Amino acid sequence: MTNQLKIGILGLRDSWHGLALLHAWQKKGIEPIFADVTQLKVSLGPAPAVLCGETVLSDLDLLMVREVPGGTLEQVIYRMDVLHQLENMGVRLFNPAGAIEKMVDKYYTSSLLQAAGLRVPQTAVTENFADAMALFEQLGCDVVVKPLFGSRGVGMVRVTEADVAGRVFKALQLGGYVFYLQQFIPHNNRDLRVMVVGNKCIAAMERVSDSWKTNVSRGGKPWAFQITKETREASLKAARALGADYCGVDLLYGEDGSLYVLEANSMPAWQGLQQVTEFDIAERLVENFIEAVK
Repeated sequence: MTNQLKIGILGLRDSWHGLALLHAWQKKGIEPIFADVTQLKVSLGPAPAVLCGETVLSDLDLLMVREVPGGTLEQVIYRMDVLHQLENMGVRLFNPAGAIEKMVDKYYTSSLLQAAGLRVPQTAVTENFADAMALFEQLGCDVVVKPLFGSRGVGMVRVTEADVAGRVFKALQLGGYVFYLQQFIPHNNRDLRVMVVGNKCIAAMERVSDSWKTNVSRGGKPWAFQITKETREASLKAARALGADYCGVDLLYGEDGSLYVLEANSMPAWQGLQQVTEFDIAERLVENFIEAVK
């Protein structure tokens, strides 16, 4: 069956992750098709189809969603609509469109994680400037302001002074943004990233930095981390709550030893994690995808 599978990857072939996945699929005797999400086109009518260029994506058995870049509201909604249509046409998506929608929105993610019984940082969200200033004080005048949509630590800022909070919130207000505030959890400039694939936590790393931002893309250093029972249970519970086939779960321990779940990424990068992992992560992903479509 493996040799008969038609596999697609929504992402760029020449990226680090694209090449890693390409080589992993080739080891299985499969040449995957790469598609640029910005080049999707749809035809409806007697013979509905989803295409990228001349490639018919709706004929695929499996499509791995590796990259969905930001854009205008219309562009983002259209791209997600296409993913839903592909699912309706019988294409197995990794991750499912619904899971991507849950994880791309930090507020929605946090609300679902808390509803699942997981500990998340105290969070406040509003569109009102005056409310944002009041919430800043209620959260102890030490908050992390995050964009609702974003990854790799881009756009996050820690605010500890009221006058700075006022300037930051005014700038966000002018841009029409929502105020998403989380109480800062002291964590000794280190946190954890756990890669969940299927029902397993396959690898993990501790990210250590010179600043409170620990993302590897922002200068954090990856260190191998032995997954514990507590981190495994929290990561698997998070993935289930979000409906993820695979994801990267970000965790941190507070000074009192409490484990917090920060967020989950539906299209996790693993270049840093690969540096401290003995096996090929892309190959594990491919093996899981094949099992899921058998």
